[in-house]
Amino acid sequence: MKLYPLKFKPVYKDYPWGNTTLPATLGREAPEGLYAESWEISTHPDGESVVVNGELSGQPFSAVLKETGEEVLGSNVKGHDFPLLIKLIDAAKPLSVQVHPNNGNAAEVQGEPKTEMWYFLNDEPSQIFCGLMPGTTKEGFIKAIEEESFESILRTCPAEKGGAAYVPGGRVHAIDAGCLILEIQQNSNTTYRVYDWGRVGNDGKPRELHVEKALQVIDFEDSSEPICVPKVIHSNVRNICTSEFFILDELKVEESLELLADGTSFHALFCADAGFEIAYAAGEVELVAKGESVLIPARLGGYSIKSAAPILVLKTTVPA
Repeated sequence: MKLYPLKFKPVYKDYPWGNTTLPATLGREAPEGLYAESWEISTHPDGESVVVNGELSGQPFSAVLKETGEEVLGSNVKGHDFPLLIKLIDAAKPLSVQVHPNNGNAAEVQGEPKTEMWYFLNDEPSQIFCGLMPGTTKEGFIKAIEEESFESILRTCPAEKGGAAYVPGGRVHAIDAGCLILEIQQNSNTTYRVYDWGRVGNDGKPRELHVEKALQVIDFEDSSEPICVPKVIHSNVRNICTSEFFILDELKVEESLELLADGTSFHALFCADAGFEIAYAAGEVELVAKGESVLIPARLGGYSIKSAAPILVLKTTVPA
């Protein structure tokens, strides 16, 4: 099979804290409804991506990877499953106070490990809750649950456009209203809610809480700074976050930027500002719309991103 940039049909989630404007914000056509999340690139069974362009159009992403394996994923990925889940989050209301397991304790609670990061796309400043206030103990956390006084123990951080936060498994967190986020995470859908602001689900009933399992996976010793500090790689590239599971770089494209998919990792690209053009393989071109995600196969080789106006493109890869 000849390799080419892959685009996917979004998988939308209508969680009760969602907004109604995500498709319009990204220039997408979709019926009226509640759009809390858009799963952009995923092989997770709770929302698998389907290819929408080229000869693989209509095929589930997992089926594509069974055939192409390392050609698409790269040598840094072990096995034939996409190691990440890339999504957009649009919060009209605060998300629940929650935590995810990590690689060290997920098996104990029969969950999937989930470390994630958030890149903020919202034009208006908002905030997140990420981590616990210093000195918060397990006993103090349980008391906050009983008294519904989480604001006193949660660490508050700004959520401003172009900023980012790192959320390892075990860190208690919540996204506040007004956040529009590109989330990069391990391929997982395990969430343990400990408080949901007295909200009910789409069925009119209070959403399930998972306090017991949450208490097993919370890292009460975690005191690391959640806000990412970007590092300039060169004039057109800033590294936003590097972890053992993913790398997010911000690419500044003024007219054209040359890149290389060298076989080690796929490149997952996203731009909320405008559409762009990918030129590859002896003059072939793929047009990418504003707010559309595209996956560059690891062995595509050299390619260029072209835009009529300056844009920022976010590039996700996986480390060795």
